[in-house]
Amino acid sequence: MRVDDFFYDLPEELIAQEPSPDRHMSRLLMLNKDTGNIEHKVFKDIINYFNEGDCLVLNNTRVIPARLIGQREDTGGKIEFVLLNKINGDVWEVILKPGKRAKPGARFVFGNGELKAEILEVIQEGNRLVRFEYDGIFEQVLDKVGIVPLPPYITKSLDDKERYQTVYSKHSGSAAAPTAGLHFTKELLDEIEKKGVDIAYVTLHVGLGTFRPVKVEDISQHKMHSEFYWINKEECDKINRAKKNGKKVIAIGTTSCRVLETVGDEDGIMNPQSGWTDIYIYPGYKFKIVDSIITNFHLPGSTLIMLVSAFAGREKIIAAYEEAVKERYRFFSFGDAMFIK
Repeated sequence: MRVDDFFYDLPEELIAQEPSPDRHMSRLLMLNKDTGNIEHKVFKDIINYFNEGDCLVLNNTRVIPARLIGQREDTGGKIEFVLLNKINGDVWEVILKPGKRAKPGARFVFGNGELKAEILEVIQEGNRLVRFEYDGIFEQVLDKVGIVPLPPYITKSLDDKERYQTVYSKHSGSAAAPTAGLHFTKELLDEIEKKGVDIAYVTLHVGLGTFRPVKVEDISQHKMHSEFYWINKEECDKINRAKKNGKKVIAIGTTSCRVLETVGDEDGIMNPQSGWTDIYIYPGYKFKIVDSIITNFHLPGSTLIMLVSAFAGREKIIAAYEEAVKERYRFFSFGDAMFIK
């Protein structure tokens, strides 16, 4: 298949620049993946589509202030770092802007000198491995000097940083939010649990590769980025119980979906593990674990729209997106939601 097969026309004014006033009052497009039937709801209505014994799977990663504005230690020239992946200890993979002159040994300083960095190595796509130097606890220093990196299509600043975090975020490490989860409130999650629905948590630290466009014509030739994940036994048991009892496993977002399909074996069994996943899901993929997906509307030609197309069929997804455009839904990270069931 060609990347052009996953494009659709999107008026720029439909790209949401800020979150809705109430998380659970976003609009919700319901898509039946078997019939293609579409309904229009409000997000809080999703509780009516869950049954006792179903399992909701959420990604509890937390976005870190991964954008750093600083200067070269020798010349004072301005530099921007975006943290991608923690490699080990204080060594991180980062994107630099401008980066051409940042060779191994170059040193940079951020804030009032609370954080310093040295380039260790130039790696794939021009990214760098850097070692950070600081006093105290890295996360606390980062909170002081760093900025939450909003996606490039959001041009407005965010007044409340917590609106780019899910209410259940726990483990810091993402450069971007698992945005399908932004629609949940603690009250809605409590109501879902009271209905007898299990809630399981996975952790996948979302990298900026999630926004990287597919640049090859033949989508099968695209190389997927890697992201770190883990899931423990207790959460696996919840998912396995739902599968065993013929109940539904509902992935909240493409990140949860990628963990489930990475970990699940050919018999549809989940076992606790951690590691790096570069799973690339596009039409032709056979799902092993996921029965339904709640997700936002994705960029044209992205691996994310390919994933949901693999789940529901390209024609049904494009038709649903065209319907969402017609109905003036809000798109992308701060936009409305879609329930593919």
